[in-house]
Amino acid sequence: MERVTIDDLAARLGLSRASVSYALNGRPGVAEETRTRVLELADELGWQPSVSARSLSRSRADAVGLVLIRSPEELGSEPYYMGLLSGIESALSDAGRSLMIRFVPDVKSEADVYRRWTAERRVDGVILTDLRLDDPRPALLNDLALPYLVHNGRLTERGWHFENDREARLLVDHLAGLGHSRIAHISGPIDLVHEVERREGIRLGAEEHGMTAVSVVGDYSLDRSHDLTGELMRQQDGLTALIYSSDLMAVGGQAALRQLGRDDVAVVSWDDSLLCRSARPGITALQRDPYQAGLRTATELLEAVRRPGDAELYLVEPKPSHLAVRESSRPPGQRSE
Repeated sequence: MERVTIDDLAARLGLSRASVSYALNGRPGVAEETRTRVLELADELGWQPSVSARSLSRSRADAVGLVLIRSPEELGSEPYYMGLLSGIESALSDAGRSLMIRFVPDVKSEADVYRRWTAERRVDGVILTDLRLDDPRPALLNDLALPYLVHNGRLTERGWHFENDREARLLVDHLAGLGHSRIAHISGPIDLVHEVERREGIRLGAEEHGMTAVSVVGDYSLDRSHDLTGELMRQQDGLTALIYSSDLMAVGGQAALRQLGRDDVAVVSWDDSLLCRSARPGITALQRDPYQAGLRTATELLEAVRRPGDAELYLVEPKPSHLAVRESSRPPGQRSE
């Protein structure tokens, strides 16, 4: 069946195209009797508005963009991102907006996407993830006058920050309370702002408790975390607890400890997921609720698009995380049962 257009409705009713458009869009300039006739025929024929035409008439794309430097295959192995995307899509769907996702290999390709989207008016705003040190994207988006929001970020006088000190304190306090004095943190790439904050938060928390903390850099993959854990346990004497920057890393690390026969080492993860809950032993993890985080970020971006330049939009406090304690939390020297 061919799509019913405004011109079709106008021809059937003997009205001008403008009159039909006014009636369908609830605008003044048409009699109520005429409006009723138009709406009844539109319902009878199954007329649907053209998204592209509506967006053009409002100078709005009705879409939000998200560019990720990774492959689609990699995304499927990251529970946090799957929850995040679900939350973003839920917020946009409720608002009648669409999500445009692009996977790119590098920073230059990501910048090219933003320039093309802006030139073609494809999106109303974009969500940034994985903010980097000296990240060029905020300045580029400001130059393009394209609204953006950094996921889970908070804009301060120093720029975008994630306040990972709160979460680092939860993890370090927990391990200190169990009696650990020598711990290690396996982080993600150290060019990411949130990983810098995490490492610093763990260092400061450990100092306050009189603990020793070692940090090594990973890449969020299970295999690399597995290998780094083995290297750490062979090179660093006396480690009794390990903090991992993601759930996938924690699972890989716990597998390495099991192979080494070190079931006396505590394991905690910065992200909670089904992986942590179903692992044996279950892995203690921060419950950060990526679905709600994505929902909140997308909602805030839509508000930023509606009210450009309102700095108060970027001062929203993130929902506090809490620690889900499971069997992987154990005092030094205590083995699995």
